Amino acid sequence: MKRLIDLFKNKFFLVTLAFIVWMIFFDRNDLFSQYQYHQQVKKLRVERDFYKAQTDQVNKELNELTTNPQQLEKFAREKYLMKKQNEDVYVVVPDSTESK
Repeated sequence: MKRLIDLFKNKFFLVTLAFIVWMIFFDRNDLFSQYQYHQQVKKLRVERDFYKAQTDQVNKELNELTTNPQQLEKFAREKYLMKKQNEDVYVVVPDSTESK
Protein backbone atom coordinates (compact mmCIF):
# COMPACT_ATOMS: atom_id res chain seq x y z
CA MET A 1 0.00 0.00 0.00
CA LYS A 2 2.88 2.32 0.77
CA ARG A 3 4.31 1.82 -2.74
CA LEU A 4 0.97 2.88 -4.22
CA ILE A 5 0.85 6.02 -2.11
CA ASP A 6 4.45 6.81 -3.00
CA LEU A 7 3.59 6.30 -6.65
CA PHE A 8 0.76 8.83 -6.46
CA LYS A 9 3.04 11.33 -4.71
CA ASN A 10 5.53 11.14 -7.58
CA LYS A 11 5.08 14.25 -9.73
CA PHE A 12 6.30 12.52 -12.91
CA PHE A 13 3.70 9.79 -12.52
CA LEU A 14 0.95 12.35 -11.90
CA VAL A 15 1.94 14.41 -14.92
CA THR A 16 2.08 11.30 -17.10
CA LEU A 17 -1.30 10.14 -15.79
CA ALA A 18 -2.83 13.56 -16.39
CA PHE A 19 -1.37 13.60 -19.91
CA ILE A 20 -2.81 10.15 -20.70
CA VAL A 21 -6.24 11.09 -19.35
CA TRP A 22 -6.19 14.33 -21.32
CA MET A 23 -5.23 12.54 -24.56
CA ILE A 24 -7.85 9.80 -24.12
CA PHE A 25 -10.86 11.90 -23.11
CA PHE A 26 -10.40 15.65 -23.63
CA ASP A 27 -8.14 16.16 -26.63
CA ARG A 28 -9.54 17.09 -30.03
CA ASN A 29 -8.37 13.70 -31.34
CA ASP A 30 -9.62 11.56 -28.44
CA LEU A 31 -10.44 7.87 -28.75
CA PHE A 32 -14.08 8.43 -29.66
CA SER A 33 -13.11 10.81 -32.48
CA GLN A 34 -10.48 8.36 -33.72
CA TYR A 35 -13.08 5.60 -33.83
CA GLN A 36 -15.46 7.82 -35.82
CA TYR A 37 -12.67 8.77 -38.23
CA HIS A 38 -11.78 5.12 -38.70
CA GLN A 39 -15.42 4.24 -39.47
CA GLN A 40 -15.66 7.11 -41.94
CA VAL A 41 -12.46 6.01 -43.70
CA LYS A 42 -13.81 2.46 -44.02
CA LYS A 43 -17.07 3.78 -45.49
CA LEU A 44 -15.21 6.00 -47.95
CA ARG A 45 -12.97 3.12 -49.04
CA VAL A 46 -16.02 0.97 -49.76
CA GLU A 47 -17.55 3.81 -51.78
CA ARG A 48 -14.26 4.32 -53.64
CA ASP A 49 -14.11 0.64 -54.58
CA PHE A 50 -17.74 0.73 -55.73
CA TYR A 51 -17.16 3.77 -57.92
CA LYS A 52 -13.95 2.31 -59.35
CA ALA A 53 -15.86 -0.83 -60.33
CA GLN A 54 -18.64 1.28 -61.86
CA THR A 55 -16.10 3.36 -63.79
CA ASP A 56 -14.40 0.24 -65.12
CA GLN A 57 -17.76 -1.19 -66.19
CA VAL A 58 -18.78 2.02 -67.97
CA ASN A 59 -15.40 2.28 -69.72
CA LYS A 60 -15.73 -1.33 -70.89
CA GLU A 61 -19.24 -0.67 -72.25
CA LEU A 62 -18.05 2.54 -73.93
CA ASN A 63 -15.19 0.69 -75.57
CA GLU A 64 -17.58 -2.00 -76.84
CA LEU A 65 -20.02 0.59 -78.16
CA THR A 66 -17.36 2.57 -80.02
CA THR A 67 -15.70 -0.48 -81.60
CA ASN A 68 -18.65 -2.79 -82.35
CA PRO A 69 -21.54 -1.50 -84.52
CA GLN A 70 -23.76 -4.48 -83.65
CA GLN A 71 -23.33 -3.72 -79.96
CA LEU A 72 -24.17 -0.06 -80.60
CA GLU A 73 -27.37 -1.06 -82.40
CA LYS A 74 -28.32 -3.44 -79.60
CA PHE A 75 -27.70 -0.74 -77.00
CA ALA A 76 -29.78 1.82 -78.90
CA ARG A 77 -32.66 -0.62 -79.31
CA GLU A 78 -32.68 -1.71 -75.66
CA LYS A 79 -32.04 1.55 -73.86
CA TYR A 80 -33.62 4.14 -76.12
CA LEU A 81 -36.26 2.01 -77.90
CA MET A 82 -34.95 3.01 -81.30
CA LYS A 83 -36.12 1.08 -84.34
CA LYS A 84 -35.51 0.67 -88.03
CA GLN A 85 -37.83 2.35 -90.50
CA ASN A 86 -40.24 -0.54 -91.17
CA GLU A 87 -40.31 -2.04 -87.67
CA ASP A 88 -42.77 -1.89 -84.82
CA VAL A 89 -41.54 -1.81 -81.23
CA TYR A 90 -43.62 -3.36 -78.48
CA VAL A 91 -42.70 -2.55 -74.90
CA VAL A 92 -43.90 -5.05 -72.33
CA VAL A 93 -44.33 -3.49 -68.91
CA PRO A 94 -44.92 -5.87 -66.00
CA ASP A 95 -48.08 -5.21 -64.04
CA SER A 96 -47.18 -3.79 -60.65
CA THR A 97 -50.43 -5.04 -59.06
CA GLU A 98 -49.58 -8.71 -59.66
CA SER A 99 -48.71 -10.61 -56.51
CA LYS A 100 -45.58 -12.67 -56.65
